[in-house]
Amino acid sequence: MYRMATQWMRRRLLLLLPVALLTACGAHMHHVVEPGETLYSIGFLYGYDYRKIAQWNGIPPPYVLNPGQVLRVVPPQQESPPAKAPSRPPVRKPAPVVGPVKVTPRVVDRVETPEVKPAAPLPAPRPVVSLPKNPRWQWPVKSRRVLQTFSAKDPGRKGIDIVGRRGDPVYAAAAGRVVYAGSGLVRYGQLIIIKHNEKYLSAYAHNDKLRVKEGDVVKAGQRIADMGSSGAQRPMLHFEIRRDGKPANPLRYLPQR
Repeated sequence: MYRMATQWMRRRLLLLLPVALLTACGAHMHHVVEPGETLYSIGFLYGYDYRKIAQWNGIPPPYVLNPGQVLRVVPPQQESPPAKAPSRPPVRKPAPVVGPVKVTPRVVDRVETPEVKPAAPLPAPRPVVSLPKNPRWQWPVKSRRVLQTFSAKDPGRKGIDIVGRRGDPVYAAAAGRVVYAGSGLVRYGQLIIIKHNEKYLSAYAHNDKLRVKEGDVVKAGQRIADMGSSGAQRPMLHFEIRRDGKPANPLRYLPQR
């Protein structure tokens, strides 16, 4: 009796194992939008261009997200469309015989006009700013002591770490628009993301104080934050450049020391 129960349990586990594996594989396919997140910050987190994630989820510009919204954050797999069932010829039914219909006219005393409420005013559109085609990069801090360099093979080294003192000014490395400013991304602390054009983004992490907000247009060299240690063990600036959503080596773009 014990042997039969053991064999039954083994067969049961073998049947449930593929289901468990499929569930675990799909756990990282979607992202639940948290308050304050933008499509730029989510694309930055998963290493994909924000336009790709918008395309996978059918989100048109200006890419408005709602808290609790579930987004696909990996490319959808190619799936063959389901086979169509064979169509059957339509069955024609004889038209029903309709006799004469007596219509009684209705007397309407008055026509009530529904009350029309004035529409709510639309929000003021953001000013149209022409972003540079090729950003002219500059160092985001005065210090050029690089503590950790970029590595394409190491996921923990997507940018460079520049050592400095708490409160040192952090500057925009190129002109652009702030598309994220907050602390919603784990391990980045107080973070700023700037969109420079349709190809390039730059990120400034571990700040102590943010001096710009989402939607602000900044110039190259404008002070955007104060250096700090939020999400880090010592005061530093973690600086990244993303090209089409993919991390790029900032030292290839910044002026030589």
